[in-house]
Amino acid sequence: MDGFVARESAHDVSATLQRLKDALAAKAITIFSVIDHAEGAAQAGLSLRPTVVVIFGNPKAGTPLMQASQTAGIDLPLKILIWEDEAGKTHLAYNDLAWIAARHGADAPNVVSALAAALARLAEEAAGRN
Repeated sequence: MDGFVARESAHDVSATLQRLKDALAAKAITIFSVIDHAEGAAQAGLSLRPTVVVIFGNPKAGTPLMQASQTAGIDLPLKILIWEDEAGKTHLAYNDLAWIAARHGADAPNVVSALAAALARLAEEAAGRN
């Protein structure tokens, strides 16, 4: 899938979610929302394996990307999806920052590089083996 970065987590969905929340809090990154798709499905009388989206950001980090291309705001704040697959394994994924920048024609390589590195570190902390 273009622009989609995914990795397997060493933890279940709940623990991966908590690890992500802890990593975001440690870096003073705002969590705007946590959307539990499985809970929503259950409320509609449907079943869905654990599936959660965390929406988060920091205006100091994201605004420079929108200054390069204001339409990047449709892809900000950032999101990480955490889900359990049919084999019971947990994964997390996010949109690649280079893909977002290219999508919007944002010429901000230093901003993209810094955001991409930060997002990769957050994913590693959430999914990591420690």
